[in-house]
Amino acid sequence: MSRFWSSIVSELEPYVPGEQPKLASLIKLNTNENPYGPSPKALAAMSGEVSDTLRLYPDPNAEALKSAIAEHFQITQQQVFVGNGSDEVLAHVFQGLLKQEKPILFPDITYSFYPVYCGLYCVDYEQVPLTDTFEIDTEDYGRPNGGIIFPNPNAPTGRLMPLEAIEHLLKRTKDSVVVVDEAYIDFGGETAISLIDRYPNLLVIQTFSKSRSLAGLRVGFAVGHPELIDGLERIKNSFNSYPLDRFAIAGAVAAIQDQAYFDETRTKIISTRESLVTELETLGFSIIPSAANFVFVCHDDCDAKELSQKLRNKDIIVRHFGQDRIQQFLRITVGTDAECKALVDALTVIVGDLAKVK
Repeated sequence: MSRFWSSIVSELEPYVPGEQPKLASLIKLNTNENPYGPSPKALAAMSGEVSDTLRLYPDPNAEALKSAIAEHFQITQQQVFVGNGSDEVLAHVFQGLLKQEKPILFPDITYSFYPVYCGLYCVDYEQVPLTDTFEIDTEDYGRPNGGIIFPNPNAPTGRLMPLEAIEHLLKRTKDSVVVVDEAYIDFGGETAISLIDRYPNLLVIQTFSKSRSLAGLRVGFAVGHPELIDGLERIKNSFNSYPLDRFAIAGAVAAIQDQAYFDETRTKIISTRESLVTELETLGFSIIPSAANFVFVCHDDCDAKELSQKLRNKDIIVRHFGQDRIQQFLRITVGTDAECKALVDALTVIVGDLAKVK
């Protein structure tokens, strides 16, 4: 603790991101990155930005990207907000829309950045327990609140909330903002963006990090009623007028316009996920139904933390959470077919060895 810190700094519990190891030999299945590279068109677009124009600031409004997003989803530019990754977009949402007199609501098992933002921006919150099968029950959110936020599919469970359930929640929630964080929606769900014209309190957030393979570029966006978007723009322009550089804007525009590449890589991941689930079930794992690019698994006869360490010893890293209710689960990113085969082969040996000990 430093005597020069502001009073809030010592009270913060910062978010801990997934490990980014420097060893190239590791099979990295811990942070839900796309195993396939970005669209070749996106790479070409970014290369085209290497010129004398880098001496100039980028477009502070990222009009080209907003236009591309609006065209893709058949909405207006006034319904689109862009930021430096969906985490920055979320930060502006917590400060600009969710800091209310009443506490906001989100699941007890969810994206662990949510309580961090609440601590940073002094937002009161209540965590709503998932059901025994790790589902979000919209009936549990029928109480006064300053806003509701949840990922769909949820993280780290991967469970999907059907669009009709989201609309049911919106019909019952008129006086506060409902934020649907769709970082993984492209791997098996239907976006709630189709509902924004009917529900002015709905904000949908997406990212280019997962299904568009641009985690290293940092591009995220929100879609909602122009009144919500204007609030986010006011926050952004009071913080950083230029959150997206020229490379990010060009790369993201090309990525969202390359539908063929998006469909090809997404289909591969979904197919590999289903094969991986079958293989893991054969080894005795229980798997939460996933609509994301990861699976959330546990094994009745094996300790999750021990499994994680033994996999690491074989140069494979997955994510283990020590949180209540999910200590015995591992979150495993869906990699390439070859990476998932290496994972299954390693687990076959590990589970077999642990069974012999018992």
